[in-house]
Amino acid sequence: MDMFRIEGGHRLEGSIHVDGAKNAALPVLAATIAVSGKVSLQRIPQLADVATMCSLLESMGATISGDAAASVTSPFSESVRQSLESENRSVGLPQQQGCSASGFAGGTLVVDSSSLHSVQASYDLVNRMRAGVCVLGPLLARHGRARVSLPGGCNIGHRPIDLHLRGLTALGARLHVESGYVVGTADRLVGCDILLDGPSGSTVTGTCNVMTAAALADGRTVIKAAACEPEVIDVARFLNAAGARIQGAGTPVIEIDGVEELHSAAHTIIHDRIEAATLAIAAAITGGDISIQHAPVQDMVGVCQVLKEAGVEVRITETSLRISSPGCRALKPVKFAASPYPGVPTDTQAQLMALLSLVPGVSVITDRVFPDRFRHAAELVRMGADIQVSSGTAVIQGVPRLTGATVMASDLRASAALVLAALAASGTSDVRRVYHLDRGYVQFEKKLQSLGAAIQRLSDASDI
Repeated sequence: MDMFRIEGGHRLEGSIHVDGAKNAALPVLAATIAVSGKVSLQRIPQLADVATMCSLLESMGATISGDAAASVTSPFSESVRQSLESENRSVGLPQQQGCSASGFAGGTLVVDSSSLHSVQASYDLVNRMRAGVCVLGPLLARHGRARVSLPGGCNIGHRPIDLHLRGLTALGARLHVESGYVVGTADRLVGCDILLDGPSGSTVTGTCNVMTAAALADGRTVIKAAACEPEVIDVARFLNAAGARIQGAGTPVIEIDGVEELHSAAHTIIHDRIEAATLAIAAAITGGDISIQHAPVQDMVGVCQVLKEAGVEVRITETSLRISSPGCRALKPVKFAASPYPGVPTDTQAQLMALLSLVPGVSVITDRVFPDRFRHAAELVRMGADIQVSSGTAVIQGVPRLTGATVMASDLRASAALVLAALAASGTSDVRRVYHLDRGYVQFEKKLQSLGAAIQRLSDASDI
């Protein structure tokens, strides 16, 4: 098991690129099951979750060109790169670009799910990531059968899949839970009106799952209260490239006219707005000045607004986002609520908490998406933060400084928050269980090193 050792107090400066979005890549990979031909996906981020999804597809019989399970600490091997370039030429795509000095370019995968021999998504793989449940819809739509383990992923609160099941049942699937698996059968799915509104709002993975299934249903499906996140739009773009007829993605109402078959396609994954936001907050907490190339600024309005209100200089250019910070002691406290798009993403709540723990005055954070997502607060307190959490709200009294400590990551975004806090803390911190972080950030420590951070990946001898 790995950990990060971080010496705090180093100001981040320079330029960095943003990789492909994990939260788009995973449902797109799942959706390849619905396609009858070969799919070429570019800007695939080298992440543990992507490797898990590829393993899941392969376990069901898909063939994948390229080593998606390659180590997240090194680029694709030369033999893999040559294989990818050969595949790209065979489907008429440009060759993959390598890593630049200021960024870590994503890879390309060619996925062929035309000859699946299994419709079972096993516990061992789905339990590692919540997005594994996204194979349920395409399996039912194209193969009429599915046996998919109930999902796992980060421990950030109760996340039922009832909206997935409601939507697929409305399309005509017959579903029940048996021994920890969702077991389903379906004849040809039939389009209908579906309401996907839940107690915490819309569902991104549920919208992607139902939308993919509806792409092969008979007739028209109208998804109401659909998630509006950019990742949903990206899945719709991929499906449309494969012959689907989807309109309205990115709005609360999505209309899908079902088609008989989805065909071969090429698609480029969008850039990761959460990674871009995390890097922006890293600059803010260290009093840094960095340029984030290819940041999807149009999808980062909520985070940029919080940073601006705090006093961080946010400059948007045609191709980048530049963040300049005078340092935490010169910033102002803010109040915000994490909410569905276009609000502040719940996936940036922990990172912003790390920043605000050093901002003078009282800041307040409410998480309306996952009210229990505050496990990182206790670890920040170990570093000297003053945070009180109650009923889905955190009250943060800014402190003059954080002190290096040994802390434990509990989930993906909590990992990022602890790394950011350690960057700004006095002394040295050990952030343990960074395998959580490897699920969602490509070569994160190397990117931070390129900006001037004193961070290294070590084997955790304690193996706690």
